[in-house]
Amino acid sequence: MMKPIPQMETSELRSRLQNGEQVYMIDVREDEEVAAGMISGAKHIPMGEIPNRLDEIPRDQEVVFICRSGGRSQHVCEFLNHQGLNNVINMKGGMLQWHDDEV
Repeated sequence: MMKPIPQMETSELRSRLQNGEQVYMIDVREDEEVAAGMISGAKHIPMGEIPNRLDEIPRDQEVVFICRSGGRSQHVCEFLNHQGLNNVINMKGGMLQWHDDEV
């Protein structure tokens, strides 16, 4: 049985970034979604390209995956776990939650 994917609250990610921490983030949304804005510093790899771009995902540090609501990034994390990457974290609530926090 797989271990559950760690979840990071948007508030935790925001405070870590504000404290100057280098957090490796990958946004798995589609091009037209990221055109509306991404978290500063995040790398963009659309979900469908992840299997072909595994070499771009660091294995020696934690990586936070981001999508619109947290569903696609959760699937990506589960896929990567199957590929032997155990350093993946899903951003809970996705960009919807991220923007809600800003208000």
